[in-house]
Amino acid sequence: MHRPALSRRGFLLTTAGAGAALGLAAGPATAGTRPRPRPFGRYGSPADRRTPKTLYVDPHGRGDFTSVQAAVTAAEGSGWTLVLAPGTYRETVSVDADRTDATWIGASQDPRDVVIVYDNAAGTPKPDGSGTYGTSGSATTTVRADGFTAHRITFANDWLRADHPGWTGTQAVAIKVQGDRSAFHHCRFLGHQDTLYADTRDLGHFARQYYAHCYVEGDVDFVFGRATAVYEDCHFRTLVRTDLSGAPYGFVFAPSTAGANPRGYLVTRGRVSSEAPDGYYKLARPWVPSSDTTARPMLTVREIHLGAGIDAVAPYADMRDAHPWQDQRFREYRNTGPGAAVTVPENRPQLTRAEAAAHTREAYLGDWRPYARRR
Repeated sequence: MHRPALSRRGFLLTTAGAGAALGLAAGPATAGTRPRPRPFGRYGSPADRRTPKTLYVDPHGRGDFTSVQAAVTAAEGSGWTLVLAPGTYRETVSVDADRTDATWIGASQDPRDVVIVYDNAAGTPKPDGSGTYGTSGSATTTVRADGFTAHRITFANDWLRADHPGWTGTQAVAIKVQGDRSAFHHCRFLGHQDTLYADTRDLGHFARQYYAHCYVEGDVDFVFGRATAVYEDCHFRTLVRTDLSGAPYGFVFAPSTAGANPRGYLVTRGRVSSEAPDGYYKLARPWVPSSDTTARPMLTVREIHLGAGIDAVAPYADMRDAHPWQDQRFREYRNTGPGAAVTVPENRPQLTRAEAAAHTREAYLGDWRPYARRR
């Protein structure tokens, strides 16, 4: 039996107790909930600052700032830490390239308590009348700087197709990450189409990114971009679509790896589950953008549990006929679950044991070891 989907807007407005009963997730605290006596937990406070470069953000006014963007703007230069108190921060946030080695910490141990959310889509008109936002401009949070790290935060875009029938610009990004050495630990990424944009600043920039113990959900291409990205122990969840009557509903991954980059997306030791009917989702399709027709998308999925929502017979599809998925760098290794059943071998290219030795987090991330850090 498949549970009805809970929209992102409904999810974000659900109380913690009611959300827990759904099984998927408890709802985060909102700006209207009762303030906690120690909003920053063990991370200090403005009166007991952890370091001179630590800033505190709290929607109830008990920090240095009430908005995340205000704190980012104040944190000029490198090496700042932002501690975010529980609450819903409804705003767009942009971290410029010169604000390197920043760390954001959700003060709660539960990432559902600290939510950064907005509702722009690619087709949303800009207030100044200059056009629409486009995919990149729709992002709730944009990180261009190198060395960015986030712990226990939810990044969300709660724009809904149902509110805008007939729109074609339905991409609605929760976060766009462009910097090298970008790490996310125990974070959540919520949206529908194009939720998590793991990308680079430019074509020649091979940005490395690491996502550990994270939760990502969506429907169409909801993990996409050209970064070298490792997703370790992550949970990807595909959503029901009420606007479609049949399969496929969408695609989990849509990498656009540059042809010169030897490493694209590595997904390891996690799972893919679904709210949709069995077989209604493809695992991936390659994105060869018009801005880089030499791209050779790369995706390695290894030791992942693939639920029944993934089409086991034909898990991959083309985005454009000119760039068939068979010509790209898609491989699997030792996956389990009903969505991993190899019924048509030519549709499921597998790594050999020797080849798999080159597809590890160490090989993809090189001298950068974010997995060795503990907080």
